[in-house]
Amino acid sequence: MPGLLITGTDTGVGKTLVACGLAGCLTAAGRSVGVMKPVETGCEMRNGELFAEDAALLASFAGSPAPLDELCPYRFAPPLAPSVAAHQAGVSIRPERIVSLFQRISHEHDTVLVEGAGGLLVPLVDRYTFADLARDLDVPLLVVVGSKLGALNHTLLTLSYARAHSLPLKGYIMNHPMPSADPATKTNSETLARLTDVPCLGSIPHLSLSADSEGVRRSLLAVFNRHANLGRILG
Repeated sequence: MPGLLITGTDTGVGKTLVACGLAGCLTAAGRSVGVMKPVETGCEMRNGELFAEDAALLASFAGSPAPLDELCPYRFAPPLAPSVAAHQAGVSIRPERIVSLFQRISHEHDTVLVEGAGGLLVPLVDRYTFADLARDLDVPLLVVVGSKLGALNHTLLTLSYARAHSLPLKGYIMNHPMPSADPATKTNSETLARLTDVPCLGSIPHLSLSADSEGVRRSLLAVFNRHANLGRILG
C-alpha cells in the first residue's frame, strides 16, 4: 500500500486516533511508515513557533524522525478551515508543495499515511479541497465516521461524493469520540451497513489519545488489532 488519505465525516471525529493506530500497527509489523498532516489549524505557540500536535503524534507513533516542516508544512493558530486560516495569515497554501513532499516521503518509506483536516470537502486554497488532494496524491480514502447524531447523513454524503468523483475508497471506520452512548451511537453501525455497500472496516471504542506513552501505544494497538480489519485497510 503506497499511501492512504485518512479523511473524516466532520472535525473531531477521531482521524488522528485512527491514523496513529494504523501507523503503530504498521510499525509493529516491521513496515517503514511515513506520515503527513499537510495542514493543521488550531496550533499553539511553543518555543516561539506554531506546534502541530496532531502531526507530532503521528510522527511519534510512526517512529518518524522527519522535521515538522516536512510532515506538516502549513500550520496556523486559528481553528478554522485551512483556506480561511491561510488567508488570515497572508499565506498561500500550494498543493504542488504538498504533493512534492508526499512523493519524497513515499520514496523513503513502504507506505505513507496522510491525515486530512475536517472533512473531504474542506478547502485548502480557493476551491481546491482535500478531495482534489487525494486525486493528486493518487491514494485511496479511508473515511473516519464519528458515531453521533448526524453521522448517517454526513457519512452517506462523503461516500457519495467520493464515488461520484471516482475517488477510490478503502471503506470507513466507525469511531466513538464520546465516552457515553446514546440512541444514535447504538444504532449507527447497523443502520449504515443497510444504507451503503461501502465496507465498514472497524468499530473503535472510545479512547483518549493525548500522548504516545508505552501504555497508550500498547492499548491503542490492542484495540486496533481487535476491532479493525487491518488486512483490508493496510493490505
